[in-house]
Amino acid sequence: MKNKDAITGVILAGGLARRMGHQDKGLILFQGQPLVSYAITAMRPVVTELLINANRNIEAYQQFGWPVISDQTDSFDGPLAGILTAMLHSQADTLLVMPCDAPLMQAGHLQRLVDCRRAQNADVAVAVEGGRWHPVFLAVNTALKTDLQAYLASGQRKVETWLAQYATVTVDFGAQPELFSNVNTMAELEGLERVR
Repeated sequence: MKNKDAITGVILAGGLARRMGHQDKGLILFQGQPLVSYAITAMRPVVTELLINANRNIEAYQQFGWPVISDQTDSFDGPLAGILTAMLHSQADTLLVMPCDAPLMQAGHLQRLVDCRRAQNADVAVAVEGGRWHPVFLAVNTALKTDLQAYLASGQRKVETWLAQYATVTVDFGAQPELFSNVNTMAELEGLERVR
């Protein structure tokens, strides 16, 4: 039985980071702290359970003191694979998702996603900014896990295409576009260091 009040949070750190020379993004230092530590700080006040989705350097991620879960396959199938793994581990009604490389995101912003999904009784609440979806910042009903398994099994990977099937509410962060400053290259990391 799913707990209607519980929220599982998952930090997505399972990618290959090709544009960063395959470095593990969550473990890269930003202002002296690993990027994943900022996501943990943002998530902790909002969730009742916190998971880190990682497919490499498992022991390093375990040092942060939270359960580390890996994708169901070893083929690095993208964010949805990490989301599915978290859904399969969760006993909560809501899964809150964010990537490991968005150090400006804070708890209050994530709480808005949870609150908007519940207020609208939607399947999904997704962050938008300037008309653009940021589909790895979302609160999603964990009951969709069977559908997600089928979607991934069919060979599809695109997050927006999967979300488009459901009752989705968008949460506008247009006044704070910097929240979605993430780190895909070393140049972006250096630029973010200068901003903050």
